[in-house]
Amino acid sequence: MTNASIAPITPAVTPAAGSRVAARIEGSSTGDRVYRWVTTGFALVVPLLLLLIAWSVFVAGWPALHKFGVSFLTSSDWDAVNGRFGAAPAIFGTLVSSFIALIIATPLAIGVAVFLSEFAPAWIRLPIAFLVDLLAAIPSVVYGLWGVFFLVPFLTSTIVPFVKDTLHLGDFPLFSGPAYGYSMLAAGLILAIMVLPYISAVTREVLLAVPRSQREAALALGATRWEMIWDAVLPYARSGIIGGIILGLGRALGETMAVTMVIGNRHEISASLFAPGYTMASMIANEFSEATNALHTSALMAVGAVLFIITIIVNIVARWLVWRVGKNQG
Repeated sequence: MTNASIAPITPAVTPAAGSRVAARIEGSSTGDRVYRWVTTGFALVVPLLLLLIAWSVFVAGWPALHKFGVSFLTSSDWDAVNGRFGAAPAIFGTLVSSFIALIIATPLAIGVAVFLSEFAPAWIRLPIAFLVDLLAAIPSVVYGLWGVFFLVPFLTSTIVPFVKDTLHLGDFPLFSGPAYGYSMLAAGLILAIMVLPYISAVTREVLLAVPRSQREAALALGATRWEMIWDAVLPYARSGIIGGIILGLGRALGETMAVTMVIGNRHEISASLFAPGYTMASMIANEFSEATNALHTSALMAVGAVLFIITIIVNIVARWLVWRVGKNQG
């Protein structure tokens, strides 16, 4: 018998035996089981903390919500002395200032991200990216001080006269009224600077993750470099860009100190961007330490509960948009 006639003998492994072996391997180590349970516990801590925060805020704010009902969301009357509370101006100011911030910051952030990922030379890409990211590390109170000593005087002396006298837009409700400086526009501009690095960083990473073949295919079909970016790269990265914008929106909704210092803190709804306003976060920061009775404290906690709900809704909508865009692209 030659060596060529000798075939290797392999034991036959049935599917049932294979599954038993895999089960023994998976559960054989005590360390693996401990690690699995520990990581599971860590993962459960996050939703538990979220539920605990929601429970605490809603329990504290329930007396005011129960007493005033829907009028708490629709009324503009905020009188701590007589016990009448309505959060409509604060809700309005929060949404409007965040919307202004996104309108200003989104095109700037996407432009910066496109420049860094597609056009910037290698020697300048890293320093600019570092400086943009550094904006996110500046404390909000520093932004507020900059707004008080530079932005507000600049709006009063330059921007408002230019809009009213040069462009003659003072008759429009959006730009009507006297120039206080401390205004909804100032808050929106501060927020735009603060959310820009978040949107830009996410967009830049998403653009860098676009496959090179996507760019090469567009260029091979005769597209210019701009057409390649506009028609091939940006649509491919759409879901990530939307996620970055929503991340910036969440940052704008909850910002407190910088907005409190420049928005004017007036509890009224005005159509003019030059008029002072209020946000939910700035209201809580201003009045919580001065709340003298239980109903006033409960009203402020109810404002926090409304802000919490708005933030949750924004995140749900963001996830839904990302899912829809990803599904359509898929």
